[in-house]
Amino acid sequence: MHSCNLDIEINKLSKIEGHADLDIRIRNGKLEEVTLKVMENVRFFNQAVQGKSFASVPQLVSRICGTCSIAHLTACIEAVEKTLGVVPSAQTVLLRKLTMYSLMIRDHALHLYFFVLPDLFGIDSILDLADDKKELIHEALHVKEAGNNLSKLVAGRAVHAPYEQVGGFSHEIDPSRVPILISELKKVRPSVLKLMDIFYNCSWKLERKTNFVAIATPDFSFLEGKIKSTSGSVIEEKDYWDHLHNVVLPYSQASGFQFEGKEYMVGALARMNLNKESLHPSTQKDAAKYLAVFPSDNIFHNNLAQAIEILHSLDHSIELLRSGEFKKEEPAKPTRQSGEGVGAIEAPRGTLYYWMAIDEGRVRYLNLVIPTAQNLINMRGDIKKIVEDACASGVFPDELEEKIRREAEKIIRAYDPCMSCASHFLRVNLN
Repeated sequence: MHSCNLDIEINKLSKIEGHADLDIRIRNGKLEEVTLKVMENVRFFNQAVQGKSFASVPQLVSRICGTCSIAHLTACIEAVEKTLGVVPSAQTVLLRKLTMYSLMIRDHALHLYFFVLPDLFGIDSILDLADDKKELIHEALHVKEAGNNLSKLVAGRAVHAPYEQVGGFSHEIDPSRVPILISELKKVRPSVLKLMDIFYNCSWKLERKTNFVAIATPDFSFLEGKIKSTSGSVIEEKDYWDHLHNVVLPYSQASGFQFEGKEYMVGALARMNLNKESLHPSTQKDAAKYLAVFPSDNIFHNNLAQAIEILHSLDHSIELLRSGEFKKEEPAKPTRQSGEGVGAIEAPRGTLYYWMAIDEGRVRYLNLVIPTAQNLINMRGDIKKIVEDACASGVFPDELEEKIRREAEKIIRAYDPCMSCASHFLRVNLN
């Protein structure tokens, strides 16, 4: 070990959703401090929706994030429905599954192809592969396009989808477009298998024991299920707040969270560790080699888990589109105008909670718990381990800073964080 003093500042981390800074302080070869700061402006969505009609709020909160807009829309709709006693039809539930699958396909593809592969190939941008691996660029665009087109068919748009609403969908699926979309989803499947193989053979490794938490759904649809943890907890979605504890991070625009008093991780790796047996049979068959990796404590396997989730989303979407008989339906109606309820879904980056109170049809209270905010403490712990390992590795001081910068950014990107979303859960009291 070399004795050195370093102050490392990474301003505006690249290839993530939103903005974050990382400060690291090393004295005499020992780590003293790691500060991961969410630098997004707080936009007061919790306050902005107060007094608004329950029917308009889901579209408002979808503007929290363009990338995750469907996740916010769906979670908020579920919270409204639980609050007002709305029971969606079987067709509505099926369409919501397809909507969530469309999000997972395009969002995971964005992260894996455009944010992670450049690190894997030692380049700045996936566009730098144009000379010797240009097929990967084409595959990236086609996989993303397949997710976008599924969103357009079912929900009207890929971003800020207009069709999904409280109680149902405002438009029916055009049956003439279904066979075309099924063909497109099947066509990109080999590309996703190739992507899984890339991340399966990736040598990156950082193992650190932590607790994984996710909603375990019976068909891996990211919607209704039980909240489970690798520590053995099984709880109802409505009881989530009894198990989460807010932790103030004074240097950040977002708070962190603990689950039952301990740091934890949400996201694709958590879902794969807790629920891989619920994946689509075709996914389990063709991804058997890759699924054998899980359960895993290697944070970089979050990338592999996301690739597997793309395949599952393709396979289950194809099945649902083939079997569905879609017809025009009237939205299910509320059975009451006041109450409290919780909406909980699995967004691309992990469990997303909406806790809502409605009085006479208007929102009185809204609290959000965002996946990235839940991961902040665990992310910081992983960065600390990277720095400590680097300091103990015998790397010369003039090489240490570059090594830490490179490895820290890779770890943060492995979480696929959305800083834009993380800064918005805050409840602010204005006097």
